[in-house]
Amino acid sequence: MKIRIEMDENRAEDEVIIRCRRLTKEIAAIQSAIDDVTGAAQKILVYKGTTEYYLPLDSILFFETNENSVLAHTRKELYQTRYKLYELENLLPGFFMRVSKSAILNTGLVYSIDRNLTASSVVSFAGTHKQVYVSRYYYKPLVAKLEEKRLHHEKQ
Repeated sequence: MKIRIEMDENRAEDEVIIRCRRLTKEIAAIQSAIDDVTGAAQKILVYKGTTEYYLPLDSILFFETNENSVLAHTRKELYQTRYKLYELENLLPGFFMRVSKSAILNTGLVYSIDRNLTASSVVSFAGTHKQVYVSRYYYKPLVAKLEEKRLHHEKQ
């Protein structure tokens, strides 16, 4: 695999192009890594009443379903989205992860996990009282993802 970086100070914005013969696991992993790095700058449109807000994705703790809508939680606020949870799962960068039938969380903002062997575990976030439940099915993949992130940061 060749990797080439071309610098052009006249470009309006940076662009990453991946040219490949076919989409392999390795290429998909590279794309996911790029999404993880650039995801912090991405924003999502959310609503509170009739007001539209453009929030940075890295400020969102988690998304959860609530009756007929999907809510976006930040440390202090609660917003509505017009997306379904399955749509968000496909749109969000790799640092977001589904953790139950009704929730997707930002793995970069996890502060602690209170593990429960017989029921859902509880994830807490620093600087807020908000919590989200992790079903038993998603607990091990979540812990593996958090460990992977920790190991990646240790290497840097």
